[in-house]
Amino acid sequence: MNRPHPMSLSREFALQFLYQCETEKVFYFSDSHFERFVVNFEVPGYCISHARRLASGTLHDLDKIDKVIVSFSQNWGLNRMAATDRSMLRIATYELMSEETPVKVILNEAIDLARKYGTDQSGAFVNGLLDRIAASLDRK
Repeated sequence: MNRPHPMSLSREFALQFLYQCETEKVFYFSDSHFERFVVNFEVPGYCISHARRLASGTLHDLDKIDKVIVSFSQNWGLNRMAATDRSMLRIATYELMSEETPVKVILNEAIDLARKYGTDQSGAFVNGLLDRIAASLDRK
């Protein structure tokens, strides 16, 4: 069995953390909340730093990220999106806006995670929206 790349696994844990924040209505980053998550979900040590950076950066820039997502969502308000799709879009948009990670990697991993945790349509939905966001940021 192949072990996932540490960055891929970190994205998955960041997604799970943001989803948990969403369900608990916690829309800011809290070290203690994250530490409890790390312990409860047995996040491997090699994933913690990157997952923390993605989660804290996403939550720190949440208003700006949400405005970008809504501006490209074509009649889909954030409240109409599945919570997992919304969380994945937020992480990927954060990465597109602030990380050096290649766009293709960000999009492929976001699509894979959307398919894994979302509905049958989540992969296509996330793909279409992130393609437009990446193009607008001139990150091709």
